Amino acid sequence: MPGLIILGIIVFILLLVVVSNIKIVPQAHAYVVERLGAYHATWETGLHVKIPFIDRISKKVSLKEQVVDFPPQPVITRDNVTMQIDTVVYFEITDPKLYCYGVERPLSAIENLTATTLRNIIGDLELDNTLTSRDTINDKIRIILDEATDAWGIKVLRVELKNILPPREIQDAMEKQMKAERERRAKILDAEGEKSSQILVAEGLKESAILKAEAVKAQKIKEAEGEAEAILRVQKANADALRMLNEAAPTDRIIQLKSLEAFAKAADGKATKIIVPSDIQSLAGSVTAIKELWKDDATKA
Repeated sequence: MPGLIILGIIVFILLLVVVSNIKIVPQAHAYVVERLGAYHATWETGLHVKIPFIDRISKKVSLKEQVVDFPPQPVITRDNVTMQIDTVVYFEITDPKLYCYGVERPLSAIENLTATTLRNIIGDLELDNTLTSRDTINDKIRIILDEATDAWGIKVLRVELKNILPPREIQDAMEKQMKAERERRAKILDAEGEKSSQILVAEGLKESAILKAEAVKAQKIKEAEGEAEAILRVQKANADALRMLNEAAPTDRIIQLKSLEAFAKAADGKATKIIVPSDIQSLAGSVTAIKELWKDDATKA
């Protein structure tokens, strides 16, 4: 009976050892396995069994893209302005073996390499260029880090400058400069608006004056045409009346005289400026002569 208990204990221990040495590697992970202290293999996703007391899982590595936010680093620009810049590095592990054996504390190595690279790049730029060249700085840092970390089994995907913090006095100066620039642009816009308004008003007054002058001109032309037509109608009526009187009593000098006087009165003033038939004008011009002849005939009678 005691032998069965001991056998059962041994079987249980063996099963426990076997089960504990069965490993399942999850998705997007890799296990680095050492055998007797030396690198043996890299287990990918799936089921694996290691030899007890001989094989050892040295490191469990995540193959997912990782993000590391490094604290702000003091850097000095070419124009001697000290600022604080913190960076964010996106990377992934491409070779678990190199990641385990390539460098001690890989994240610390990446942080220090990022800080030194950042100082070298910013040292060649002035403050204004630093603030406006983030994309260029990001690309340069990424290229340098990618080349350096390739031997560590790390692929640097992106590097972003999270914050650029100049000294407080520089920030105040920049704010004043931006305020002055905004005020200048506002004044320019106001001046351009006032100029456009005055131009529109002047053009409106010009068009209004032109329209008024054209209206006055058209009115005068219409009035002159009306007066001319009225005078022509009066002259024509007088001429017709004179012709009819002369035809009715061609020898009656009193009738001729009265007709000529009426025609002369109608032809006086503005009517004299209108062109009438030459025979009517000659008759109107001989009114005085006819009057003298009439007076002579009356005296003789």
